[in-house]
Amino acid sequence: MRLARILSALLLVVAAGCSPAASKSDSLVARAADGDRLTIGIRYDQPGLSERTLDGRFVGFDIDVATFVAGELGVDPEDIDWQETTSAARETDIASGKVDLVVATYSVSDKRKESVSFAGPYFLTGQDLLVRSASADITGPEALNGRKLCSVSGSTPAQQVKDRFAQLVELIEYPRYPDCVTALLARQVDAVTTDAVILAGYVAQNPELMRVVGSPFSVERYGIGLRKGDTEGQAALNTAIEQMISSGAWSESLSRNIGPSGYQLPRPPGITER
Repeated sequence: MRLARILSALLLVVAAGCSPAASKSDSLVARAADGDRLTIGIRYDQPGLSERTLDGRFVGFDIDVATFVAGELGVDPEDIDWQETTSAARETDIASGKVDLVVATYSVSDKRKESVSFAGPYFLTGQDLLVRSASADITGPEALNGRKLCSVSGSTPAQQVKDRFAQLVELIEYPRYPDCVTALLARQVDAVTTDAVILAGYVAQNPELMRVVGSPFSVERYGIGLRKGDTEGQAALNTAIEQMISSGAWSESLSRNIGPSGYQLPRPPGITER
């Protein structure tokens, strides 16, 4: 009998530690419902996708995606706290609770899924090149031998070009992509590389001066990052993405934000992260 009482007490302790109240705080859905607010990690420097304007507004396709899914969770646009995140900090920002989710051209990968969960994808793109409009002879990464290629410090796209396509390319690094674009326009580099849709945002600002080559050489699947193991939040975000697509809001936002660049807009992707 004594053993039975001890086991019963242990079960009560375990049950208390696993109570709905304890797990509730870890759910994105519950956090949105409890506080009527969400903190969303975004980029501030990607025209057409996610950009902070001079008057303090946040605009772009990723901003529209983030705003839509937050609305589906019951959070109004004015109750979103926007938090800048970087490529290197996204996993840490999610795991630490600094942000509730990340919508920031965040490519799904097995390595990243070791520390965070993803919903989506909500967009498909691939690595490409941004060049000056007059550079008709640059038709792909193989044409970069003997030329200068720019990317941001600590990123891998430029090194992939060197390793796979053009061993004699000279790699130039700057802290941010706008610095690379400035160097391109100043003829200090011959090309810039990252995801095609990111490059298209810069073309939309100067369509007469630059173009995206249009020969992608990777596949990137943008997902919404959230805390590891939050299956309830993942399911809710997937439903919200599907609703954005079916309502036409997805296509409208993409056409408005990216369409002016001339970038070939893709079809909506299917949800694969469940």
